[in-house]
Amino acid sequence: MMEKKKLSYGKDLFPVILMGGLFVLIHGLALLVTGPFRDAGMQAFEDSGDPMNLVIFFTIIIAMTLVILLIAKYWKKQLIQFIILGAVGYTSFYVFFPLLALIVSGWWPLILSIAFAVILTVTLFKYPEWYIIDACGVIVGAGAIAIFGISLDVFLVLILLIVLAIYDAISVYKTKHMIDLADTVMDLKLPVLLVVPKVRHYSLIKETKSLKEKLKNGEEREAFFMGLGDVVMPGILVAAIYHNISDGLPITLSIILGTLVGFVILMIFVMKGKPQAGLPCLCGGAILGYIVSSYVLYGELVGLSFAF
Repeated sequence: MMEKKKLSYGKDLFPVILMGGLFVLIHGLALLVTGPFRDAGMQAFEDSGDPMNLVIFFTIIIAMTLVILLIAKYWKKQLIQFIILGAVGYTSFYVFFPLLALIVSGWWPLILSIAFAVILTVTLFKYPEWYIIDACGVIVGAGAIAIFGISLDVFLVLILLIVLAIYDAISVYKTKHMIDLADTVMDLKLPVLLVVPKVRHYSLIKETKSLKEKLKNGEEREAFFMGLGDVVMPGILVAAIYHNISDGLPITLSIILGTLVGFVILMIFVMKGKPQAGLPCLCGGAILGYIVSSYVLYGELVGLSFAF
């Protein structure tokens, strides 16, 4: 039994490292576009310190979850596919545009951004293989992190992460509706999940069994799946510190490191074969990285309007 466990951990190690690399890639790209997004005035909220921003944020999350679950149950799932594909095209355009504006001038940033967004969306629709989904996830995730990182102050982001971590735990372990949501988006092959294969020649397109079926039958999954929100939410704190704190790069990097520590802890539980709520570990690691580095470097929690 022990030998079998060792072999399983050995096989899973490289995919885990790749998944951790996606965290670093998405957070790094988000930092790259944070400045251009700020200069382009792409804040989601006019007043970054208004507590009502969180109410709006939570309302949108809950409403979107309910809409997707209701559509999946009572209408055609393809409607969900078109909604999310539209969101992918819209978000990717706003990621491409400020970056291309740094390289080319005139109408070219607009033209090329539209072209790249259309190509990405059409490719995702026609051929939703795992690496296409991951590529879209990197772009959409970085854009979402940058937008909300420049739209919320640090205190509101901390509250956001704590509440979402609690919500994620409840939705996975108690109500289990997050597993239903994961099944729906996996079936439609949508970029709200990151996928890292555990076996060679894995194909998401050929995946026919749902997550619930595999869990019920005790089958080993051939890939690691992680919700894109698990990367985006702690990333918002990364971008918020980078945006709000002058010379905040050391704390920013500490938050990324803390998130990776939380990710390692999460993967230890995931390797046991059961779905896990990601945000308690990931957001906890990000917040801990922020607290420790703030006190070590500045002697207080930087970025807040008050100090503890």
